[in-house]
Amino acid sequence: MLEKVPELSLDQYTDGNNKDREQFVKELFEGLKYYGFIIIKDHPVPVPLLDKAYELCQSLFELPETIKSGYISQAGAGQRGYTPFGKEHAKNNKFPDLKEFWHVGQILENNHKFSNLYPDNIWPQELPEFKNTFTNIFKSLEGVGQSLLSALTHSLDIPNHYFSDMISDGNSILRLLHYPPIPEGTDPNCVRAAAHEDINLITILVSATTSGLELLDRDGQWLPVETDKNNLIVDAGDMLSRITNEVIPSTTHRVVNPKGANKSRYSMPFFIHPHPQAMLSCIESCENGQQKYPDILSHDFLMERLKEIGLS
Repeated sequence: MLEKVPELSLDQYTDGNNKDREQFVKELFEGLKYYGFIIIKDHPVPVPLLDKAYELCQSLFELPETIKSGYISQAGAGQRGYTPFGKEHAKNNKFPDLKEFWHVGQILENNHKFSNLYPDNIWPQELPEFKNTFTNIFKSLEGVGQSLLSALTHSLDIPNHYFSDMISDGNSILRLLHYPPIPEGTDPNCVRAAAHEDINLITILVSATTSGLELLDRDGQWLPVETDKNNLIVDAGDMLSRITNEVIPSTTHRVVNPKGANKSRYSMPFFIHPHPQAMLSCIESCENGQQKYPDILSHDFLMERLKEIGLS
């Protein structure tokens, strides 16, 4: 049984020799396949930028509810701006999660071909450093994701550009999450984030301010996911599971209610999505005589899943 999530150094892949890179490629694939989560250290996201992001995250959610509610997107599906406490629930779970969040989406040039599909980002006027800080975080985490997915191509026997083509100007989302102290009288069936799998290819999570994240390992046991501050936690989502024919299964995880002090928890997951025209098709090396899922456009798959979790 796994006792600790595998920890990898991204420098080993980006700056290492051939042997280093081969080892990283092997451990990345095995980590996602057998454990579902990995931890990435020695990454290029600047620590001062992460510190500033968490500082702004706390300031954002401390704004009065009347102000935050003014930033609810009119575009629907909660893809940009503010989503209030208790709005989202896990798939096939009727009880709402105990969280509120803010979405920052892909930053496109004017008149981009996906402009009509991606809502405009919403920037809180009360926090003048917000836009620049989270634009930089978005781009930095996107770069980490490109490196990780590039490394995966070797194990899946696909061209090196396979994922980079798929996620170029992709519909990726940076989610700023606040789990407030558990309100008195809360339904005991409600948790901060009920057991679920992510929709996207991979998720990169900046280590949260407090513990609570748990993964369901391949033996069916819940395992706490903990690491040093400023490391990145990576998990596989449903889209990656689908195109790999479940060779890399999506990983069930949850955020449990605090057992100690009942205080706020902040985290920042970055959900890496393909662009809307990308086709989710079974990778040939993963077929094994049977394709478990039919082809589907990534946009159509996303819309189906947003409905299932109460955001559309």
